[in-house]
Amino acid sequence: MIRLLFAALLTAFISRAPAAEPENRPHVRAELVAETTALLRGGDSLVALKLAPEPGWHTYWRNPGDSGLSTKLNWTLPAGVSAGPIQWPAPHRAPLGELTNYGYDDETLHLVSIAVPANWPLNRPLPLRVLAKWLVCKDVCIPGEAELGLNLPVVAGSADLDPAQAAAFERARAALPEPMPAGWQARYQVADGALSLALNATGLEKAEVIEFFPYANDLVNHAAPQKLAVDAQGLRLSQGLSSYFLEAPAQVEGVLVLEQGGQRRAYELSASAGTVAPVLAERAPPAGAATATGNTVAKTPGLLPALLFALLGGLILNLMPCVFPVLSLKALSLAQHAGHARAKQRASALAYTAGTVLSCVLAAGVLLALRAGGEALGWGFQLQSPTFIAALAYLMFALGLSMSGLLEIGTSWMGVGSGLASKSGLTGSFFTGVLAVVVASPCTAPFMGSALGYAVTQPVPVALLVFAALGLGLALPFLLIGYFPRLARMLPRPGAWMLTFKQAMAFPLYLTVAWLLWVLTRQAGADALGLTACGLVAVALAVWLLGRPGRKLAGTLIAALALLAAGHVLASPLLRVQTATASAASAKEAWSPERVAALRAEGRTVFVDFTADWCITCKVNERGALASERVRQAFAEAGVVTLVADWTTSDPRITQALAEFGRNGVPLYLLYPQGGEPRVLPQILSPQIVIDALQP
Repeated sequence: MIRLLFAALLTAFISRAPAAEPENRPHVRAELVAETTALLRGGDSLVALKLAPEPGWHTYWRNPGDSGLSTKLNWTLPAGVSAGPIQWPAPHRAPLGELTNYGYDDETLHLVSIAVPANWPLNRPLPLRVLAKWLVCKDVCIPGEAELGLNLPVVAGSADLDPAQAAAFERARAALPEPMPAGWQARYQVADGALSLALNATGLEKAEVIEFFPYANDLVNHAAPQKLAVDAQGLRLSQGLSSYFLEAPAQVEGVLVLEQGGQRRAYELSASAGTVAPVLAERAPPAGAATATGNTVAKTPGLLPALLFALLGGLILNLMPCVFPVLSLKALSLAQHAGHARAKQRASALAYTAGTVLSCVLAAGVLLALRAGGEALGWGFQLQSPTFIAALAYLMFALGLSMSGLLEIGTSWMGVGSGLASKSGLTGSFFTGVLAVVVASPCTAPFMGSALGYAVTQPVPVALLVFAALGLGLALPFLLIGYFPRLARMLPRPGAWMLTFKQAMAFPLYLTVAWLLWVLTRQAGADALGLTACGLVAVALAVWLLGRPGRKLAGTLIAALALLAAGHVLASPLLRVQTATASAASAKEAWSPERVAALRAEGRTVFVDFTADWCITCKVNERGALASERVRQAFAEAGVVTLVADWTTSDPRITQALAEFGRNGVPLYLLYPQGGEPRVLPQILSPQIVIDALQP
């Protein structure tokens, strides 16, 4: 009886004081605490190592980062009793010089689950002993350890919360990463020296801070900035690989931390291998937030704004100089149909619209397929190929000769090739729409950049829908004319004047050929220009012979020979892309991310011109705005350094840099003011727009 009373008194005493005395070590206090006043028999109970570093000092997470050591617990427990692994709260970044570590600078509970067997005696206290080892750092690092213990009673059913520790355990639970929600899908890709993650999830665009902490220590360069692009469908994140990286793991696992309105939530992330579009944007912390990333996020529009932007961009394309040669063909067609029945006008308009929409969708499919295969491509990518440039020059030249009267191929001369030309006028309208899309690719209209940049980061059906909206916008003026008689009545009636107009419209096509030859020279040199010019002569000879009476067979043979000659030219090694470009040879510096970073570190203002020789919009801006005396003087007074990112030939780094700002083609103009974040200028520039951008 006395023994039972003594045991009851001992149990009551222990239940009132489950925590042992904390151990003070250099710059940190360590303590073993329990959530409840007793341990649960036949179940799990939570205890925790509480580490409280002094202000300015920090301890480490399970992956300590570039340096440091994670905290270790070595338990000594009675037989049958077991301790689970540490349940790690989401960490914070701790930059130290050129290194970045992951850990905790506040009091932190390292939760551990203690399992007590079902046969443990209820009247016998259970001793818990642990040897805790840690590393605490500031500008120096000091290893520490302590032997800590608790003696807790064991109860059946349930145990009471310890009032002194309940709030701390509640905060610790809230800091633990939550399991990845069922609707989330994550994938990763290792390419071009970086790890890229993609997460399909909604609501992430509201987060003010987004950080990823990998479990593997040798996966990424912890000090490298995490680069993000976020929209309503999820996020993409990219970070440079570790110098110790060997091979891609089966799964990339870690913790994704989101902060919004001062609230911090963490999720466990597990990503499988897949394809991820590259990201270069550096997300900036919100005002007053202390983070180590310093990154700005490339916000992209949602689906409805992207569709509207694509439609408006396609509509504005009709005003761009690159589309004018084909619009002259369509204008002549409309004049020819002005006196026809409304049904025929509508059919022609629908055929033209079908040509533009289907061509945009086809171009999008090719672009997305090539990007999925690892190619870094964007809008106008086909014009980075000298082969395509030469072939397009032949086509435009043949159309020009036809319009000049050297070859009559019927009312559907707008078709591509004699086979198409011999078909109905609707076929000609359709392929005029196709040709409009082909020649529109050198231009990027306002609103197009963000819409196409959004499209290539979305699932295939969404991307194709955005490109279809672009084609609809391009065809919209002629579609409206075909369906509204009042607009159609504004067109002149057919007459003899049309022959003169048709011949005059050949000259825009010849100017297009001249421009294409200039682009070809910039890409592949003078030898390629000479060979392509010889091919043009062969095309002219074939067109002339085909137009002569009684010479159809001979003309066909000559046309075949011209095609073979063109194929020889296109396959010639002289058409290999040259790396020397006009921008590199000019006084302006060539762009590179490293050069931008170096200039910004020097406190310089940097202007970056993303351009290409085949980009008509770029050339108009260069001559009309960037080369003006006012802009040159303003740049000189402000000490602006101009860098040129020349995309005339394919450059994956430039493609990735465009994606950084939600773009998929040129032009793109960035101004990095001294000590500030980059500003994106409009796609159509004037001297005043550029000068105003220099102002704070």
